[in-house]
Amino acid sequence: MEKLKSLWRGDLALGDAFWNWAVIGGLMVNLSTSIALLILVSFDLVWQALIVGKGLSLPYNAMALVGVWRSAARYGGPAYHADLARGTGLALMAVLSLT
Repeated sequence: MEKLKSLWRGDLALGDAFWNWAVIGGLMVNLSTSIALLILVSFDLVWQALIVGKGLSLPYNAMALVGVWRSAARYGGPAYHADLARGTGLALMAVLSLT
């Protein structure tokens, strides 16, 4: 739980927030919720599928994006690295949230 708090506050290193939480974590969360959504839809449990598919992935995507954004604000390296992390994180979370 402390890692989630650190992510939300932007206390994590930019590389950790971006690669571990946004990229790897985002892909894992969204892949698993998409599979669960498809399974639930196949059983005609549409509302449950919607809750699992979007109700779990959207909050995670928002949290990861906020964490990357705040970590980028504290990043001490080249400014374009922080800008790339923000832009890529925003694009990745938008794509993962819409699919």
